[in-house]
Amino acid sequence: MSRAETTKTVLVAGAANLILAIAKLIAGMLAGSSAMLAEGAHSVADTLNQGFLFTSLRRSARPPDRRHPFGYGNERYFWSLLAAFGIFVAGGGFSIFEGVLTMTGHGGSEGDVWVAYGVLALGAVLEGTSWIRAFTQARRETRENGRDIVDHVRRSPDVTFKAALFEDTAAMIGLAFAAAGLVLRQLTGSQFWDGLASVMIGLLLVAVAFVLGRDSMGLIIGRAADPAAQREIRAEIAAAPGVTGVDDLLTMHFGPDELLVAARVNFSDDISADQAEDVAGEIDRRLKERVPIVRHVFLDPTQRAPARAPDAADEPA
Repeated sequence: MSRAETTKTVLVAGAANLILAIAKLIAGMLAGSSAMLAEGAHSVADTLNQGFLFTSLRRSARPPDRRHPFGYGNERYFWSLLAAFGIFVAGGGFSIFEGVLTMTGHGGSEGDVWVAYGVLALGAVLEGTSWIRAFTQARRETRENGRDIVDHVRRSPDVTFKAALFEDTAAMIGLAFAAAGLVLRQLTGSQFWDGLASVMIGLLLVAVAFVLGRDSMGLIIGRAADPAAQREIRAEIAAAPGVTGVDDLLTMHFGPDELLVAARVNFSDDISADQAEDVAGEIDRRLKERVPIVRHVFLDPTQRAPARAPDAADEPA
């Protein structure tokens, strides 16, 4: 997965959300629609979150130093966690609160609903453009790794890309909720439907925040590579000349495109220490070629204990 591609995806989403945040809030006040105000809060939260995600890309790109010998890749997960919290509070919390007020008769008013429809149409174009950008990136990456798109998004450690894709998908669904709420309000004359649409938008944002927060938390504490990558790494080590087995294999992400590999490897008794060192260097090189996200390889050479011959006590009477 490309850092440059993810950066472009975040910037496109951020520009679209900034324009829409202003337009939706103005339309919400003119139309007296809580659903439109909820969509405005949604876009404000998304704009702030794109700022968090862009910051994460810049800070995580810093090179390793003495205090952080493995680099700053994990900072991307910290900022993604902040983004998830922002969606939950600024987007979901406000939308649910505003919707409940309207449903109970304490919010909402009549206004120029056609302005709101116009902004929703603009939103469909801008959010759709941003969503297509994120979806195209996902499809490009699935062609590279051979997975289907759902499996790729679920297993990808690039939470910055996932945040952009999830937010854009939620934005498209939120536009549909807002439009349905406005139509039902016009048809029935009841503010209840407008408020219900606002609550649905809020619940949608809470769900997105939960998924992103869970993924970010799992990665920030050091998640292993996915099982397919682990099998590929183990097979590559085991196939090296002089290697008779791999006892333990440990992997940990230090960012979406940085992986640490540590393994306890059994070497044949027939090779010398110098030969074992050469084999370890070759394993390092081949792993980085075959699995490009591998950045650090640590091998602990061991020898299998010889099988114990059965003694008289083990023989059946």
